[in-house]
Amino acid sequence: MTQSAAGDAGTATDDGVVYDLGPECTLEDVEEGHRYLATVNGIVEYGVFVDVSENVSGLVHETNLDSDPAVGDDLVVTLAEIRENGDLGFGEAAVDPEEADTADVVHGDEVGVGDLTDRVGDTVHLEGDVVQIKQTAGPTIFSVRDGAGVVPCAAFEEAGVRAYPEIDLDDVVRVTGTVETREDALQIEVDNLVRLRGEAETEVRERVDAALDERAAPEDVEPLIEWPAFEKLHEDLAAVARRLRRSVLEARPIRLRHHADGDGMCASLPVQLALENFVGEVHEDPDAPRHLFKRLPSKAPFYEMEDVTRDLNFALEDRERHGQRLPLLFMVDNGSTEEDVPAYRALDQYDIPILVVDHHHPDPEAVGPLVEEHVNPYLHDEDYRITTGMMCVELARMIDPSITDDLEHVPAVAGLSDRSKADAMDEYLALAEEAGYSEADLQDIGEALDYAAHWLRYNSGGSLIDDVLNVDCDDQTRHAELVEFLSSRARRDVEEQLEDADPHVEHERLDNDAHLYRLDVENHARRFTYPAPGKTTGELHDRKVRETGDPVITIGYGPDFAVLRSDGVRLDIPNMVTELQDEIEGAGVSGGGHLVVGSIKFVPGMRETVVDALVEKMADAELDEELRSTLVRDE
Repeated sequence: MTQSAAGDAGTATDDGVVYDLGPECTLEDVEEGHRYLATVNGIVEYGVFVDVSENVSGLVHETNLDSDPAVGDDLVVTLAEIRENGDLGFGEAAVDPEEADTADVVHGDEVGVGDLTDRVGDTVHLEGDVVQIKQTAGPTIFSVRDGAGVVPCAAFEEAGVRAYPEIDLDDVVRVTGTVETREDALQIEVDNLVRLRGEAETEVRERVDAALDERAAPEDVEPLIEWPAFEKLHEDLAAVARRLRRSVLEARPIRLRHHADGDGMCASLPVQLALENFVGEVHEDPDAPRHLFKRLPSKAPFYEMEDVTRDLNFALEDRERHGQRLPLLFMVDNGSTEEDVPAYRALDQYDIPILVVDHHHPDPEAVGPLVEEHVNPYLHDEDYRITTGMMCVELARMIDPSITDDLEHVPAVAGLSDRSKADAMDEYLALAEEAGYSEADLQDIGEALDYAAHWLRYNSGGSLIDDVLNVDCDDQTRHAELVEFLSSRARRDVEEQLEDADPHVEHERLDNDAHLYRLDVENHARRFTYPAPGKTTGELHDRKVRETGDPVITIGYGPDFAVLRSDGVRLDIPNMVTELQDEIEGAGVSGGGHLVVGSIKFVPGMRETVVDALVEKMADAELDEELRSTLVRDE
């Protein structure tokens, strides 16, 4: 019986697959230790001569012959030796040729994925492991990886019927077929697909793993600026870059979740561009970037259960419908706090690795055991002034250095969007100016990003956001006009909101001499429009800081939440949240953020109690002139 793809192409002690060579096969198509279907062509005193193809013949010595064949009989033989002069020595295998599981072999060169461009129309052999199996209405598509790249291999049994059903994800295989182009992309039209086992499987796995390790290594690039504080993070970012590149090489989908604000988008878009470029390099399938990478904004400053259940559902559906692996989750400008733990534990039920790059105040004891990599400046005695956008620009360059020129202005936009007063901001602004952006231009881009993110809600924005940030944008005039339109609308809406809210702002002077401003954003700010409560609170706070020149705290509150902003006051909002949880029973307090900016949730009936307790803690806080104007706007 004939088997299209089964058994071992490795040793004479494996599962008994026998290779049936096509007539055109040569010495290049045989290997010591493999079994072959042969025909006896001559008998001599010391053995029999056999043909395994029109071009490949050899001797079965009498000492290796168990039967008494006649000329024309079929034998199963094992290739024992290829001598230096090209003579072949065979041994008879204890397999009945009529009962053997055979795998057809046609002549072709051994190639890698990187060689296919120059081999269109040729029959070739490719060895690697299967990283995706997708059943279409026509052929079955096996995506095979050899360490250098991934190529789709189309095998047809009949329309909509699974070809080679014995082949599973992660099997090591040998593909024989013709290199073709389909919609300008390379693929192999499969003639034969064999699963490798034993020594052959081990050899291919070792070869592929070595190639993957080499190609997954991050690019060695110098940071855009010299910044000692940032150097502490370099090794951690390189580990994330390696893991992301490895995921692309493994054909594991990547789902990037980012905070839907200016810094979050400045962080996520460069990584998206770098990864999509790398996917395009590795995968011959032109649809691979779309299937293997998705950028998903999160409104909350943590990974909500609503988001994780949606992500899990899509991931499981994609595995079932498209034969994909479960994805890797990459959390950006988000994901460092105890509030993320329930969602992470949901993912922990599945094979879904988690990486985090964030600058919010972390809870490493809660988050650490659930994530593979966690990059956060607080873990190196730095703070939120190193924004996630600054870190992710360097991360993106480690994945694909060719995009550097497109990203030189992005760290400055990230810093201005999050109001970073890091020492490096002057250098980032100078770098952006060299690229043609004034500080006013960068401010406008940041405002436009915030405005677009508000109206996009849970949509990533795709090319619209690319055009606003001017990353991978092919029309500079459109970029400029779009930023002008969106930023002017944003400023107009903010002004109108503040003018309407200002008469309702409550003011008091705290015992520590800081100004406290309170606004009921539920009743005295327009709802369901721009700016949202967090943005409204931040803009009101900035206005009061400019008006007073003194330490200022601003609270914008609704029925079950409060948004906090502080300038010139040494607050510790994550710690305040922890204390309130212990001190006020039945309030359902949760939240966090940075030390001087954050948000708190509570049950509506306890709002007055929680807010009053917050004010008491703020009144006891020390003033710190060094913290003046270090406000981070993070909604």
